[in-house]
Amino acid sequence: MTRGSFDTGLELVNNELLTMGSIVEKQIFRCIEALVNQDCDLAEKVIQDDDLVDNLQKEIEDKCIKLIATQQPLAHDLRTIFTTTKIVTDLERIADHAVDIAKIAIRLKSEKYIKELIHIPQMADIAKEMIRLSLDAYVEGDVKKAYSTCKMDDEIDDIYKQVFSELLVIMKDDSETVKQASQFLFVCKFLERIADHTTNICEWTVYLVTGEQIDLND
Repeated sequence: MTRGSFDTGLELVNNELLTMGSIVEKQIFRCIEALVNQDCDLAEKVIQDDDLVDNLQKEIEDKCIKLIATQQPLAHDLRTIFTTTKIVTDLERIADHAVDIAKIAIRLKSEKYIKELIHIPQMADIAKEMIRLSLDAYVEGDVKKAYSTCKMDDEIDDIYKQVFSELLVIMKDDSETVKQASQFLFVCKFLERIADHTTNICEWTVYLVTGEQIDLND
């Protein structure tokens, strides 16, 4: 394999990674829409489309293995390939959490909600923006953007604490709300985990550019 074809292979892998990221963003949007609108059909669509994400992950990983096997990559090339496999793993786990939320939407399909869902969509919007920016940072090799994207995780954490406090009061005042409130807390926790995985993507971008492994999840 020539250097040119190797670079073409890397570009193809990156394009598929961005396609995967776009699908994952859409999965988050749809699972929250399904939850807010109690739309079981949309929730089922999220669950079904998880196969698209899983298949893309496998295809990207297979291409990365072939790139290593067919040409002895340079050190930076190896770092790029390694980083790519780590990022697609985080994207796949983000998609899994979208499925988790979709399943909760189905679970709550016939229940009257104990409160209007305002903060959960806010958390989801921030999470989607984090994913978009983290992938931009990766493509651009922009360490500053990676760091600034990670700071958005604090917004997710702050909203989670607020929702937790509100639901705690609701459950304390009415024990019959415990089951539903606990489901909403799970949704918030899944969104928090999505933000954590996105932070991981930023960490891998920093590693790709600088060669340093850092922890931005503090």
